[in-house]
Amino acid sequence: MDWSVLNQGPPALWGLFVSAFISSTLAPGGSEALLAYLVDQATHDPAALVGAATVGNTLGAMTTWLLGYWTGLKFPADSPMDPGCHRAVLAVRRWGASLLLLSWLPVVGDGFCFAAGWLKMPFWKSLAAMALGKLARYSVIAAALAA
Repeated sequence: MDWSVLNQGPPALWGLFVSAFISSTLAPGGSEALLAYLVDQATHDPAALVGAATVGNTLGAMTTWLLGYWTGLKFPADSPMDPGCHRAVLAVRRWGASLLLLSWLPVVGDGFCFAAGWLKMPFWKSLAAMALGKLARYSVIAAALAA
């Protein structure tokens, strides 16, 4: 795939934002690879790239949180559930919104976000934990490549 088209000014940031948003919803994505490519090209400020990826990924995670919240309106969290979902719910009940610092983890991170919404964890605490975790992950990737 020729990603050089995305390496031109604002379209690169928007492309990274969209990729990060999609990566953080229930669909798989590759925002880390795109971030790595753009940082390696050294044509954009790494802080702007990290910012675009963090905002996109956090908004995607909050979308998943909202889906969980809306599901909880119809199906309370104490109703029977899939065993995989049950584990995420138990983890979020145990650790609270702070577990969302790990919302960037593949596969389980989306489950944590959904479970937090389903359990109606505080919106602002959830948002802050997700954003901090995602900022840390993207910062580490960018710093490793910018050095």
